[in-house]
Amino acid sequence: NLNNMDHNYYTSKTYGPSDPMSKDLWVNIDQMEKDKVKIHGILSNTHRQAARVNLSFDFPFYGHLLREITVATGGFIYTGDVVHRMLTATQYIAPLMANFDPSVSRNSTVIYFDNGTALVVQWDHVHLQDNYNLGSFTFQATLHNTGRIVFAYKELPIEISQISSVNHPVKVGLSDAFVVVHKIQQIPNVRRRTIYEYHRVELTKTRITNSSAVEIIPLPTCIQFTSCSTCISSQINFNCSWCHRLNRCSSGFDRHRQDWVDNSCPDETKDKMCDIDDTTQLHTFTTTITARTASRSKGSTAGWGTPSTSHPPTSAPTEGKVPDKLKTIMPADSAVNRVPGTHPLHTGMILGILLVMLIMIAGVLITVYMYHHPTSAASLFLIERRPSRWPAMKFRRGSGHPAYAEVEPVGHEKEGFIESEQC
Repeated sequence: NLNNMDHNYYTSKTYGPSDPMSKDLWVNIDQMEKDKVKIHGILSNTHRQAARVNLSFDFPFYGHLLREITVATGGFIYTGDVVHRMLTATQYIAPLMANFDPSVSRNSTVIYFDNGTALVVQWDHVHLQDNYNLGSFTFQATLHNTGRIVFAYKELPIEISQISSVNHPVKVGLSDAFVVVHKIQQIPNVRRRTIYEYHRVELTKTRITNSSAVEIIPLPTCIQFTSCSTCISSQINFNCSWCHRLNRCSSGFDRHRQDWVDNSCPDETKDKMCDIDDTTQLHTFTTTITARTASRSKGSTAGWGTPSTSHPPTSAPTEGKVPDKLKTIMPADSAVNRVPGTHPLHTGMILGILLVMLIMIAGVLITVYMYHHPTSAASLFLIERRPSRWPAMKFRRGSGHPAYAEVEPVGHEKEGFIESEQC
């Protein structure tokens, strides 16, 4: 009853109730050291609350090392740096995200246990707020210092596919995103954060039943390579590039994407060379070719190709036509052929008309391509530079968009968080 699934960043294995591994993967917290097991008093008695938990070890998540996570009452762990009201949207580890309300029963608790190499979070006898009579759910997520994640299920009174998602998203899997900070020109000293989900692992809900378990094993990522030579010679699922300015290896899609773009890493990494001495000369060269690369249609606008993955970024805005932007990017090559006093006028005019027609056709093709492929590299390039032209969704209260409160609020940043429209 083993099911292997390839997700590029992770591979998952599902074990059914009859498989001995399911029992082995369940961590019996009752048998652990009592002083390390913590029942979270606030989470165990509230609804739609989240609390930060410090880890005693580095936990690799999509290649990024985390020392702090946020446990939520709704059956998931939030892994982002900026805690905002809409935790369910992106950057989560969800054994079973649903509308759980531990406050409706005295038996409902949220427990966690850190033994120095792994963190176990258990949602114990929790009920759905909008369907209490279904019974209680007991399940857990274990985060290992190797990056391995285990979901284990002890008690599921109904099939997950039957849980209502009207008042709260129902998700099983992982998600990560990068945050882009935009300056708002009209208001000085104010920045707007937009979050783009670049990858999601969605597990098959029908295979998750009582006494089942899922093992999620991390695959190599570009981030793990710390030298240029190992980075560009890596043979993994991603097209890794080395940025000399940042001394970082990346596919272009990770949490540090803004630094990657701000430091012109996409332009620098085109040649994939490690023996570059004069970075200043390289910088002046890349600025001259930026305009030309912007008109390519296969996602090479910003100088990096889409990584070799079947899961491209999934939550970039879904609409937006940008012919005006494309017109400003296109180089006026035809002007070269219109200089007075050159070869026969007819030849110059014909060449000029042909160039203009080619540019117009390229513009139309690029616009059509990006309209139908909003998550391509070219679309993301334009999104990040012209955020005001693309739709974004502010976190709002109401049905289907639950607002989570943090147990210990920090600052006021979370109120101004914006998430891009889900595809």
